[in-house]
Amino acid sequence: MKLVTLAALGSIFISLPAYASTDCDKAEDQSTMTKCASDALTKVDKQLNENYKKIEKRLADDEETKKLLVSSQRLWMKFRDAECNFATSTTSGGSIHSMMVATCRTQLTTARNKQLSDYLNCEEGDLTCPVPSAD
Repeated sequence: MKLVTLAALGSIFISLPAYASTDCDKAEDQSTMTKCASDALTKVDKQLNENYKKIEKRLADDEETKKLLVSSQRLWMKFRDAECNFATSTTSGGSIHSMMVATCRTQLTTARNKQLSDYLNCEEGDLTCPVPSAD
């Protein structure tokens, strides 16, 4: 029994480097496509966190606006997750479902990143922008 477990674990660890270097544009099996969708979400989510932290830093001296940012982001995340649950409901229970959810979240997170990036790049004096320009 231990030999079977070790053999199974060994085959997983041996395949990890190949799996990590997968060409997502040429993915043909569901497992690989799901992994690629998850990786794409991780990438845009990391950018989202970076943009959010930059905005938080610029709002360090404005507690009220910072509270509004926190509230907005929390509600946006709930919206994103609820929207993707709805949008992918037809695939629920299927092997494609987690890939579809990740793809939906990636699309909405990419759009949110554009919003946050726009806030970070407002021109000085833009009254439609709640984020002060960089000093």
